[in-house]
Amino acid sequence: MGLLRFVARLTKRGGIKSFALLFLLGLGLSVSLVSCSASNAQSSKRVDLTLVSYAVTKPAYREIIPQFVQEWEQKHNQTVRFYESYGASGAQTRAVVDGLDADVVELALALDMKRIEKAELIQPGWENEAPNNSMVTESVAALVTREGNPKQIKTWEDLTKEDISIITANPKTSGVARWNFLALYGSQAETGKENTALDFTNKVYQNVPILPRDAREASDAFFNQGQGDVLINYENELILAGLKGKPSNYIVPETNILIENPVAVIDKNVEKHGIREIAEAFVEYLFTPEAQREFAKIGFRPVNQVIKQEFAAKYPPVKTLFTVEELGGWDKLQNKFFADGAAFDEIQQEIGQSIGS
Repeated sequence: MGLLRFVARLTKRGGIKSFALLFLLGLGLSVSLVSCSASNAQSSKRVDLTLVSYAVTKPAYREIIPQFVQEWEQKHNQTVRFYESYGASGAQTRAVVDGLDADVVELALALDMKRIEKAELIQPGWENEAPNNSMVTESVAALVTREGNPKQIKTWEDLTKEDISIITANPKTSGVARWNFLALYGSQAETGKENTALDFTNKVYQNVPILPRDAREASDAFFNQGQGDVLINYENELILAGLKGKPSNYIVPETNILIENPVAVIDKNVEKHGIREIAEAFVEYLFTPEAQREFAKIGFRPVNQVIKQEFAAKYPPVKTLFTVEELGGWDKLQNKFFADGAAFDEIQQEIGQSIGS
C-alpha cells in the first residue's frame, strides 16, 4: 500500500523524469504482485498441482499421490489437490507445448522432455534437478511370442528369420517404437558389429507387415487381431498386462537397452502458479523407497537401490545392458534415424509401409 501512495504522489508532479520513474516502479509493482501471488499460493491451506504423465504410469500414481498428499499435509498443514492427465508420451508432450498447464511431467523418453525444453517451458539442465539424472523409472525391451513359442524366438537375431512376422509400432510416431528400434540397432552396435548394425535392423523390419501408430495399436494388432508371431514391447507393459489378467509369453533378450523415463518440474508453470516448492518436493518423493515400490509393483525396474534389492527376483539383471548415451545421445540418434529423410524413412520406403498403416 505504501508503494501505491508513493506512485500516486508521483503522478501529481508530472514531467519526464517522474514518468520514467513511474514506469520503473510500475514494473516493480508488477513483479511484487506476481511474487505476492506466488507466496499466497504456497502458503494457502490448499494448493492445486497438475501432473501430466504417459498412460502406463497411472496405476502407480493412483497409490503414490495419496501417500505424498498425506505426508505433505502432516508436515506442512497444507492440502495438495492433484489434477492428472494420462496419455501417449508424444501426445502429452505436444499438449504441454501447446498450453496444457502442467506443473510436473513424466514422459517415456528424454527426447520428449527436450521438446518441452525447446519450447522454453523448462530450463536447460533439468536433468540435474532430481536424483538419478531425473530418470525416475527404468525398463527394458521384451519379445512377446505366441503360446508355446512355436517359432522358437529367443534372441534379436531370431527376428531376421524369413518365416517370422513381427509387430512393432512406427518409430516416427511412437516413443515405444523408438526404444524398440534402438534395442535392435544397439544389440549389434554394442556387441562389436557396429558396421552392420543398420543392415541388421533393416533386415528385421523386412519382417514387419504393418506399422501401427503407437504401442497400444501394436498390442491390439497382436493380441486382439491375431497378427504376427512376435511383438516387441516394454517389459513393464507386459508385467502390467499380466496383473490385469492378460498374461503373455515373453523373453527379455540378454543384450538390451536401458529404457529410462524422465520426470521434471515445468519451471514456467510452477512459477506462474507459485508452487515450485511443492512441485519439487513431489518430484523428490518419486525417488523415495515408498514411491519406487509402487512403480516396481506394476512392472517398472526401480532406480532406488533399496527397492532394487527388494525386487531383485522379479527383475533379474540383463547380461549386456547399453544406454542411449552409449549410442550417441538422443540428439544424434534423432538426426541419424528418426528425422525426416533419415535412416528409418529409407527403411520405410524399402518395406513399402506408410505411417500408420
